[in-house]
Amino acid sequence: MSTLSERLEAARRAALVDESSDGDGAPQGEALAAGAPDAGAAPAGTPANGAPPPAARAERAERAAAPRASEPTTARRTIGSGQTDRIDELKSSVHVELLKQLGPHLYDADIEPNELDQRVRGVLADVLSSQDRPLSTSDRARVTQEISDDILGYGPIEPYLRDPEVSEVMVNGHASVWLEKNGKLMQADATFTDEAHLRRIIDKIVSRIGRRVDESSPMVDARLPDGSRVNAVVPPLAVDGSALTIRKFSEDPLTVDDLIDFGSLSPQTADFLDACVRGRLNIIVSGSTGAGKTTTLNVLSSFIPNDERIVTIEDAAELQLKQEHVVRLESRPSNIEGKGAVTIRDLVKNSLRMRPDRIIVGEVRDASALDMLQAMNTGHDGSICTLHSNGPRDTLSRMETMVLMAGMDLPIKAIREQVASAVDLIVHQTRFKDGTRRITHITEVERMEGDVITLQDIFLFDNSLGFDGEGRTLGRMRGTGLRPKFLEKMSYSNVSVDPLIFHEDRL
Repeated sequence: MSTLSERLEAARRAALVDESSDGDGAPQGEALAAGAPDAGAAPAGTPANGAPPPAARAERAERAAAPRASEPTTARRTIGSGQTDRIDELKSSVHVELLKQLGPHLYDADIEPNELDQRVRGVLADVLSSQDRPLSTSDRARVTQEISDDILGYGPIEPYLRDPEVSEVMVNGHASVWLEKNGKLMQADATFTDEAHLRRIIDKIVSRIGRRVDESSPMVDARLPDGSRVNAVVPPLAVDGSALTIRKFSEDPLTVDDLIDFGSLSPQTADFLDACVRGRLNIIVSGSTGAGKTTTLNVLSSFIPNDERIVTIEDAAELQLKQEHVVRLESRPSNIEGKGAVTIRDLVKNSLRMRPDRIIVGEVRDASALDMLQAMNTGHDGSICTLHSNGPRDTLSRMETMVLMAGMDLPIKAIREQVASAVDLIVHQTRFKDGTRRITHITEVERMEGDVITLQDIFLFDNSLGFDGEGRTLGRMRGTGLRPKFLEKMSYSNVSVDPLIFHEDRL
């Protein structure tokens, strides 16, 4: 009696013979070469008609079909992989040749960007045409664009920096690029070649504004020429490779009309904020990271009259004021020896000697809060700054904490009296789950009552309308019906507000 393994082997050989005779499998010669018996010899366990058992035949057909289905895919993958390798090899050789021919012109500050672009593309066309192996039109266009982006721009992320719908680009190591588009996160179809490639792009960005990033200084804040904010963290702090975050700013900054169209604020609140800025109120714009504070600060700054001297102070200059008389100051980190740092606090102190009508601080995040309060309390009304917080009440708490960071042994009550005296209005902004950014509180800072600063909401975001089918908020700003007490202060600047604007049914 034959064993089970012998019977299975006989069934397998019979299936080979059957496939050869039907023309579906390998030719007869190949079946014989594989060790199958002649068709005339019926193996043991095979039915009298020579056909294999149905189960064995089905099993063999299934096994035979699997490789045939995968073979074209494997071939395509091999071809695609070979094509990609060839393109990468070509890019590398063209890149080297381009650097040889252009040399130092690539980094000559006196060359206009358009002229440099023409030179690079001209040399690139010559180098590509001299290649032994011709390229298809699409491959040539791809290689030209990618090398141009590498040399003239910021490599694989350059197309996303040009895309107006992309608001933020996040690189988490050389192989992972993410985007924020329409308020939502999504992964980009782009990667850097390796860590060295990513580091070259980061160095290109920070070196243009005289900053550096290396092991001794592994974090840096910088900006692109269009004002977009850049943050980079490199190893050893970034464990999985260098991290690069770019928050884009449009060359044509958003206006108050844009914010109204987006639903960030209503026409009535826009008119009210316009009057507050012209009325020289001291304003704090608060909110979480990415809530749109800088955009709102830019819009509020646009309400400042043209006949006033404005001094702006920022870590990385990104405000885009349209007034004629603007002095822009930017902080500076320490050099490689740990010296030469100029902080926001130093710039705020110095700005008081520059005869400013308005002082605008891009972001208060440390002891500079004390100097900002001093400026607001010493005749520089109409100053504006931004601050991270969760709400109007938290804004005051954070301001107190940052004042204490100055190292002054001041009692809390004295600090709160300074805050209540200096700050007139808090504009709080929130980023919702649907990606929209809305002003949710316009709050008056009144006075001290005991040891507490009293606040009064003038406008509030009404969430009672809920959300639509796509998850977008249907809420809007509404007046609370309360009139602010600083209207008298605004009248000193000959600015008045229609009392009906505060009526809760008006909005």
